[in-house]
Amino acid sequence: MTMRLWTFKRPFQYDGNDYEVRYSFSFKSYTSELFYNGTLVDKCSHLFDGDFKVVEHKFQPTSQPNNQTKALFVSVGYFSWLNVGIEVREDNNLIYESHPGRDIHFATKKLKNLGVSHNSIEANDKRDLQNEKWQKNKPSILADIGTGAAFFIVAKVTGDLTIAAFTGVFLGLSLVVIQRFVKVDLLGGFAVFGTIMLLISAIFSIVFQSEYLVQLKGTFMGVISASALIIDGVLNKGGYFGARFERYLNSPIQHKYFVLGLAVIGLCMAGLNFSVASQLTEDQWLTYDTFVETPIYLVMFFILVWRAGKKLI
Repeated sequence: MTMRLWTFKRPFQYDGNDYEVRYSFSFKSYTSELFYNGTLVDKCSHLFDGDFKVVEHKFQPTSQPNNQTKALFVSVGYFSWLNVGIEVREDNNLIYESHPGRDIHFATKKLKNLGVSHNSIEANDKRDLQNEKWQKNKPSILADIGTGAAFFIVAKVTGDLTIAAFTGVFLGLSLVVIQRFVKVDLLGGFAVFGTIMLLISAIFSIVFQSEYLVQLKGTFMGVISASALIIDGVLNKGGYFGARFERYLNSPIQHKYFVLGLAVIGLCMAGLNFSVASQLTEDQWLTYDTFVETPIYLVMFFILVWRAGKKLI
């Protein structure tokens, strides 16, 4: 059974009956369901294949004696990158819009303008490459998420960041041991680097009797990684880190530009972590570290990937 990440619900009424569209998506697919008085009457599912198709539902309500009903056509699509709307038509007449004035073909048109074609051979090859990379990197990504979740849970339960840090260290070292006995890559992400920084932070917190140093692990990581990236970008034109990151991306990048941009992001994240650790409470920092920091980093990272690609000649 596919795990649903989110479900949009769009109810409407027609001819005295209750209808509802439930549009849900997972990592690999999206599904639209049409309900009539609580009963599922139509269902459409599609794989994410480089496009966000506008889903079309057709439903013919049961005709009553001497009362011929007309077919309903319900269209479901994105009117922004983050929200879904519906349009309901009786034959060719529009009778309902969940978001009046908004174009539910927004995502399809945007992707078409960007030259994305889900039917092209190039797009199919690209999707195959993406799927291959995801399958290869999934174990290490899940290992990173699991280690971070363990740190958060232990810190919440015990209220002790040092214990949480050593728990993360133990899990990180366990991954190193397990890796020797399994073929999947558990160490391809940032688990090892994060484990080392947790160990340094935990030791410092014991030596100096300060959990605040555990909170600064993100600052340490940002400064150290940025320093290494700057050295590679300036002295080696990004030949080491740039070439390795390129393996995980779907298009070529300008190595020096990308590596130096990544260093800037690292310094920004280091400064942001320091500000949160210094100005907010330990509990607020823990929430930031677990749920806020990564989304901010990913937004900046993907903007950098886009800009680094644009720099190619």
